[in-house]
Amino acid sequence: MPYGYLGQNQPNQTVSNSGVFSITDVAELQSQGKLGGSLELIEEQTFSGVSVVDFTSIQENKYDVHFLEVINVDFSGGQSSLAIQFYESGVLETASVYQYAIQYGDSLGSFLESKSTGNNLIYINIANFGFTSTDSGHTYVYLYNLGNSSKYSFLTEQGVLEDSGTMKMHFGGGVLPQASTVDGFRLKESIGGGATVSGTAKLYGVKQIWVT
Repeated sequence: MPYGYLGQNQPNQTVSNSGVFSITDVAELQSQGKLGGSLELIEEQTFSGVSVVDFTSIQENKYDVHFLEVINVDFSGGQSSLAIQFYESGVLETASVYQYAIQYGDSLGSFLESKSTGNNLIYINIANFGFTSTDSGHTYVYLYNLGNSSKYSFLTEQGVLEDSGTMKMHFGGGVLPQASTVDGFRLKESIGGGATVSGTAKLYGVKQIWVT
């Protein structure tokens, strides 16, 4: 069906889903799962006291863009950061081939950057946590082209955390500069030395705009 246009002159609409949608149109398209930008939950994992968390059923053939939400992240047994590695056709890429750039700042006025043209992971949380009971971090990540074997896989990230009473923020991006099919990824405690991580991670697929 053609959906309504709410412009001033309300012209006759000749193309489905073109123009400005009414509230009724939006509700109907959302109910059909056909509205661009809608999120579909793929998998949710709550973890405690682990060093890695794997997502290996990401529906990369269905989505060009994925959205990852990581909340209430906390470390124990040592300070650390959270990072990501990609599975290429089921094989975890651990070589120093990833590139990233991240900006970091805190409420005390300190700012710095972290960057690399050849690391074995991409940080999605660059600042170390302290050891107080209130420390926790929250990050969201957009991932692009994971299932496209002819393109590089990119991500952008943004987050905030509490570290021993200091608010810290970070944002940046990274790329796996290899044209490959990425069919999964690993979240990992990135420094080592016995630290483990706890939290919740939710992976969504971002639906494409529906066109008839």
